Amino acid sequence: GRPVVTGDGDGRRLVLLGAEHVDARRLADMKALTGAEPELAVTARRAAVLGLPAPPSNVVVLSRTGGLDPDLVTRLADPLFDGGTGGPLPDLAPRAAERFDAWSAAVTLTKIARLLPAALTGVIHFDGDLENWAKRHDLMFVDAGDVFRQRLDEARTLTEVGAARIPLAVAQEPGVEAKVHAFRPADGALEHLAIVIGDPKPGAPVLTRVHSECFTGDLLGSLRCDCGDQLKGAIAEIAAAGSGILLYLAQEGRGIGLVNKLRAYELQDRGFDTIDANEQLGFDADERVYLPAAQMLRLLGFGAVRLLTNNPEKVAALERGGITVAERVPHAFPSNEHNESYLRTKASRAGHLF
Repeated sequence: GRPVVTGDGDGRRLVLLGAEHVDARRLADMKALTGAEPELAVTARRAAVLGLPAPPSNVVVLSRTGGLDPDLVTRLADPLFDGGTGGPLPDLAPRAAERFDAWSAAVTLTKIARLLPAALTGVIHFDGDLENWAKRHDLMFVDAGDVFRQRLDEARTLTEVGAARIPLAVAQEPGVEAKVHAFRPADGALEHLAIVIGDPKPGAPVLTRVHSECFTGDLLGSLRCDCGDQLKGAIAEIAAAGSGILLYLAQEGRGIGLVNKLRAYELQDRGFDTIDANEQLGFDADERVYLPAAQMLRLLGFGAVRLLTNNPEKVAALERGGITVAERVPHAFPSNEHNESYLRTKASRAGHLF
């Protein structure tokens, strides 16, 4: 809940704060710090949900004559509020942010923090060393370029930091053992896992499942999704085949985080489908990246896979990451009354093949 300072290569400098942390005191503090009226940076998807004219841009910056107030900031970021509910919005002036400018970095930082993708921003009118300015005000400084490189840098700097044999209940074929390898990036952020089952040979395409963590499905056995079935089913299928790899990525909720996934579930209970719910929050339909999966495969010595997936985008993403996908192996399970609509949406709107 503390402000952060960022600046881009063109001299645009901001103090930013996640919109969900804004209150009257923090808004006043930002005005006092910058000497200007704060603005709100949101994704273009969120601007469209609000019924605002969204310029062709990934991020839209909203300002208002007379300034924003805490209640308005909360409404603009609140996923339960849109342009058709909660009363009319005051006149707002939207403008497009540039793809790699400080405002786009501000919204990206909220995504990295697993907050709602909206940031209160205040322009810093200071031409000196910005990092020193941030230190003088007891604030963290993050260069905008580093923000945009974060996902790529995390994938490139993954290293194996631990491994152990773990007997698995669904992988008990004679002579087939499972070993869990843990990988961590240089910045110490998200850790990803590779479950190597049996003794796969690097010379041939290895049977592989890329699975994004799902607390509700994997651990609680939620019937809202098919994640638990896919996880256990993949381990069992790999074990039955004698060898393979399951890559377990720390990308809860298709990359939006557990709290935001629960917010999306609340929207689904109000009639939104899984894609519209994400977009109501301000996210893309799928925020995941698969560079960590490709890097883990390389570190384990594999460059080609037989991929257990129904998602053509996973195939394309691994290939963009330098991994050869020799075969797509279907990976579907029976639906239930709670996830039938979810699976239909994945097929009709996300292109999954069932």
